[in-house]
Amino acid sequence: MNANLNLRRGNPLASAVHAVGGQFDRVRDWWATAPGWARWCVYGLLILLAIIAPHPAIGSFMTPESHWQSVLFSPIGTFVLLAIGLNVVVGQAGLLDLGYVAFYAIGAYTMAIFGTKYGWNFWGILVIGIFMTAVSGIILGSPTLRLRGDYLAIVTLGFGEIVRITAQNTEYIGGARGITNIPHPNPMFGVEFLLDPLPYYYLLLGAIIVSIIIVKRLNNSRVGRAWEAIREDEDAAELMGVPTFRFKLLSFFVGAMIGGATGVIWASKVIAIQPPNFPFILSATILAAVVLGGSGNLPGVILGAFLIAWLPERFREFADYRMLVFGAALVLMMALRPEGLLPSRRRRLVKAGDEKPESEKKPDEPAGKVAEEVAQ
Repeated sequence: MNANLNLRRGNPLASAVHAVGGQFDRVRDWWATAPGWARWCVYGLLILLAIIAPHPAIGSFMTPESHWQSVLFSPIGTFVLLAIGLNVVVGQAGLLDLGYVAFYAIGAYTMAIFGTKYGWNFWGILVIGIFMTAVSGIILGSPTLRLRGDYLAIVTLGFGEIVRITAQNTEYIGGARGITNIPHPNPMFGVEFLLDPLPYYYLLLGAIIVSIIIVKRLNNSRVGRAWEAIREDEDAAELMGVPTFRFKLLSFFVGAMIGGATGVIWASKVIAIQPPNFPFILSATILAAVVLGGSGNLPGVILGAFLIAWLPERFREFADYRMLVFGAALVLMMALRPEGLLPSRRRRLVKAGDEKPESEKKPDEPAGKVAEEVAQ
């Protein structure tokens, strides 16, 4: 380990990445001790920035070869919301889910079926879509969450493919042709939802803000401490009295709801969906966003999703080579900063403690300590 560390320090590129990462770490550490008024000021500035983001002056730099407002809605907005949901499962509970796109597809098909066949309005379908994906998360999790690691990853991957193939072979929901003429949301506050991506962006922004509030509240509660204990050491958490299966199932429940809401909003904009819109590579891309930004740290996850969605669009002028360069940059980043751009402060402290010699470690193990708080 020390040899690898010295090798990285001797590499100029690694030194540059380390310096940039150090700046990120200082911002994260400042945020951890920032007073309440400072946090609210940052929240306000970020919301203001998100509101003015669609301005053409910003778009002329961000995506000179693409329509900026469309890119803001999809892929940037949808990737951010999906990453927030997947982070609950992967980053907070520590469960490797390779089939997260299934919940996105279920939400989209719920919007398409109830909108075209039964004439429901958007808001009613949104509630039904969230409910159906939550139930799907429970159905998937109940028999499979007793598995761990690679076995759980394979089962979730199979679930994602089952949903896509079922949609492709079911004529009632359009089969391989998919579903067209999906209705738009009804006008709200005098704003019509047609083909202009701007209203959908603000609708998605509202969903992102609500999701962040819910996830942060859960993360700061007994539920979040239980997820953290399970993520660090599931056996220790169970021995300390944490009902691990119940809390793992809850993480699937919450993550599925966010994925379903994303699918409903996205389908209402694109007005036509097909099974190829929900490939496995989409699950892998969202997982890459979570890992790149910093698994378990919500600001890092949002940053990772933004970069994953924006960079290929920003360098679209490089044509076929843009994905090659993008992939190489991801591999390089993971090699030089494997914990992500903005790693969780607590997880980084735990990792630093694990890398110390046995004689220097403190007797209190983090997972056991957190588990004891949850069990009380």
